[in-house]
Amino acid sequence: MEWIVILALGAVVVHLWRRLDSAETRLGSLDAVQDRMYDLLLDLQRRGVEAAPEAEPEEVAEVQPPPPPAPQSISIPTVRLIREEAEPVALGEEPEPQREPESAEEPAIVADEPEPALASRFSFDLEDIFGRRLPIWAGGVTLAVAGVFLVRYSIESGLLTPLVRVIMAFFFGFALLAGAEAAFRFRERVADPRVTQALAGAGLATLYAGFYLAGTQYGLVGQTVAFLGLAAVTAGAIALSFRFGLPSAVLGLVGGFAAPALVGGEEANLPLLSLYLGLVTAGLTVSGRSQSRPWMGIAALVGGLGWGALLLLSGDPGVAEILALGLYFVVLGAVLPALTGAERWERPLRLASAFVASVQLALLVDQGGYAPLAWALHILLGATLAFFGWRNSVMREANAIAAVVGVLLLAQWDDAAGGMFASVAVGLAAVFALVPLAHIWRGEDRPIDLWQACGVALGIGAVTYGTFGSFDVDLSEPLLALASAALALVPGVAAWRKWRSDALDLTIALASAATLVFAALLMVTPAWTAPAMAAAVFAGLFVLLRGRGEKHLATVLWAAAFATLLALPFTDRFYGEIEHLSGWSPESLGFTGLLRWLAVTLPFAALAWRVTSNDTARRGAEALAAFFAYGTLAQVLPEQALAWSAALLALAIYYLQRPRIAAQVVALAISALWAIEPLGLWLEAGVTSLAGDPVYLSDLPVPAVVGLRLLPITAALFALRWPPIEGLPRPMRLHWLALPMMLVIAHITFKEVFAIETQTRFVAMGLAERTLWQALLVGLAWIAATGVAKLGASRTLAIGLAALSFVHFALYTGLLHDPLWDRQALGPLPIANLALAAYAIAVAAALSLRLWLGERARLVADAVVMALVSIGALTLLRQVFAGSIAVEAPMTQTEDLLRSLLGIVLALFFLFLGSRLQERSWRVGSLVLMLIAVAKVFIVDAAGLEGLLRIASFMALGFSLIGIGWVYSRQLRAKPAAVSNS
Repeated sequence: MEWIVILALGAVVVHLWRRLDSAETRLGSLDAVQDRMYDLLLDLQRRGVEAAPEAEPEEVAEVQPPPPPAPQSISIPTVRLIREEAEPVALGEEPEPQREPESAEEPAIVADEPEPALASRFSFDLEDIFGRRLPIWAGGVTLAVAGVFLVRYSIESGLLTPLVRVIMAFFFGFALLAGAEAAFRFRERVADPRVTQALAGAGLATLYAGFYLAGTQYGLVGQTVAFLGLAAVTAGAIALSFRFGLPSAVLGLVGGFAAPALVGGEEANLPLLSLYLGLVTAGLTVSGRSQSRPWMGIAALVGGLGWGALLLLSGDPGVAEILALGLYFVVLGAVLPALTGAERWERPLRLASAFVASVQLALLVDQGGYAPLAWALHILLGATLAFFGWRNSVMREANAIAAVVGVLLLAQWDDAAGGMFASVAVGLAAVFALVPLAHIWRGEDRPIDLWQACGVALGIGAVTYGTFGSFDVDLSEPLLALASAALALVPGVAAWRKWRSDALDLTIALASAATLVFAALLMVTPAWTAPAMAAAVFAGLFVLLRGRGEKHLATVLWAAAFATLLALPFTDRFYGEIEHLSGWSPESLGFTGLLRWLAVTLPFAALAWRVTSNDTARRGAEALAAFFAYGTLAQVLPEQALAWSAALLALAIYYLQRPRIAAQVVALAISALWAIEPLGLWLEAGVTSLAGDPVYLSDLPVPAVVGLRLLPITAALFALRWPPIEGLPRPMRLHWLALPMMLVIAHITFKEVFAIETQTRFVAMGLAERTLWQALLVGLAWIAATGVAKLGASRTLAIGLAALSFVHFALYTGLLHDPLWDRQALGPLPIANLALAAYAIAVAAALSLRLWLGERARLVADAVVMALVSIGALTLLRQVFAGSIAVEAPMTQTEDLLRSLLGIVLALFFLFLGSRLQERSWRVGSLVLMLIAVAKVFIVDAAGLEGLLRIASFMALGFSLIGIGWVYSRQLRAKPAAVSNS
């Protein structure tokens, strides 16, 4: 406990040091005044000398020097300023006689009344401070501590009886006070007021200890006598502070706070100790205010509340302890902060005091087992704070702090009885909610009043249901609903009074009232109706705010709409309803789900209708309304109709509310989600086909799935045509997105025609299926290019379809399943077989692309056509010798020779076409093909021939080469211009 005294002494030293710094500052300011006055006099004197007329040179010797001017004086109250440096003069010492100025240039400035001169420069004097000034204060404090330790020593040693100890304490205290009074009366001889102040402070501290010992430690006097004695000492401390100065009060009251800790003893009497500490705190607070020193009151509150925390450590308080400590916290937390007079620090001081006192009272309520008396004291604290807040609106935050602590304390009350809990809740609501509501009603409220009224109502409602309500069982709870509805009146009345004021205030009040009303409805209705109850609250707010367009009020409506969404999971039915969205729920369809999802849909639809501007809020409301509208339909429609329901919803919105594009997008997205699974199957089959695996009918979606999942999104995309929107200056048609879907549907449907399910059937029908599919694509390309009925021509679509047909042929027929190296049936008839049809369709696709792409693709298209004709001719030749399955028969020497001859014939044909069409690309192609054929003849064919066959082949090759050269040269001579141009 000695550390408390050491800390108190340190605080006193700091205070005295600050006073010393203040004295230094004042001395420095007086020195500056002296310097300025001295410079002013010198300047005035100098100007007077310069203004005198100059004497002639010959008359200088005759001029007598003027007599020295008389000292000029300037009246400066209570301060004498002299030019020369003065020695520091201590308080109580006689000043040295003032010397006369030695010349006119050294004027003296004297005051009207002689007073001791102050040093013009302050110098730190170690002996003066630590030898003369501080020892006096240290001596006074030491006397007080010595008295306390003397008593303590007597207690520990057992030398004196309790009565003698107390008498000695009183004797020593009164002796110190008598010494202080004597020093005050003979202050001229003492010549230092600090002696008086030190003795008085030590005497007061000793008297505090004496009364505390007599009343608390030894029980020599009753509590009443001890109380009167402590009150008398406190009054004496206040009185002596006015007579002897501030240090007397500081030392006395610091000793008063330290006395209980230093004296020690057996069990403390909490009521008497709290009363004692309250008087000490009040005395210091009142003294500080009376002497315009508010920091004294602040220090007292800190000490008093700190002692309050120590008092709570005793535990298990009885009725007297609860009453004493409760009143102590009420006084320190609400009353004394109003008496400090600290205008600058008044608000933070009150807030801090209210917070600490509220927390300490809450701990007291908990230690007291939530007894009615403890609760009454906490409510009394709130009422006191409310009283001061009523008088001074700036102080209302303190009441809000106590309100928060009170509601949290109510939430900690686990085993509360219903009647007692209701009484406490009503008391808290009356003090912490109705008082702010009264300020709102009178129109004298501050923002904290609305927040407090609404927050307390919400908090008490939540705590009440958390204590007595049942979250696990769906029961009707009318009493709790009635309590919640009653609490809703507080923010409801506030909203009524704030109807024409700031929109933010109205938003807070309406949101709080709506929350409590919604909670009340939930308590008396089945859990599955929660979205409907939230929708009812939204409907009331929507009608109420139909003429208001403020942003904050719109937030209330949005919050109410989202409350309907959050209310969906209030029942286990929610999980089955979610599964209904995808058609996976095994549960039977019912109308309860319809009502629940409809209750969520309508608020967002209303918001989309209410917001007229094309902004993010409206689009968000549209999107949510469309999603929950689909969810509503999913609760009563079978799985087979869900994809069509989403597509038809998009179309209905398009035709009824065309600008609601966000809603259409959401409905389209839902319909597209239904198409993901069949599209995935189709894509999976297509990817595996790239490795050479056949696409069997069983790998694709069945026609029913195509019609129920792929066709809806395709139809919707084909029908929609969006008007210009932000980022899209022109109307946007979505049929381009429908075309890929239509192609997928057409391909899956087409696969049903041949119904290839086995490898054998794929060998027999695979080429026929691919050829027919490619022919259909080319036919569609020409339809797209020329237009049909009301559909306009589209060259882009035509090019895409023709390119798709050619790529399909090149990938599957020309590479993966070419009849020359894969088992694919060509047909039994030579020439008139599938090979001719397949390559003819591929040539048609290439020529179509050449036509529609123009000069950009002419050379490439000619080369592709010549390659297709060449490979197709070889395939036909192979079919003549091998039959329908070209890879099953080995190649003969005759076939091989005919291949070379066929190459030469085709080269001549290409040359002929190039000549007729005046196309250099065909002539170049013929030369390339001819070179390939000649190279084959010389390198491959000639090596295996003998006799007349070798001679005949070379002769045929020779004549062919001559003929080609002759024809080619004629073309060059006949039409050089055309050749050159081509």
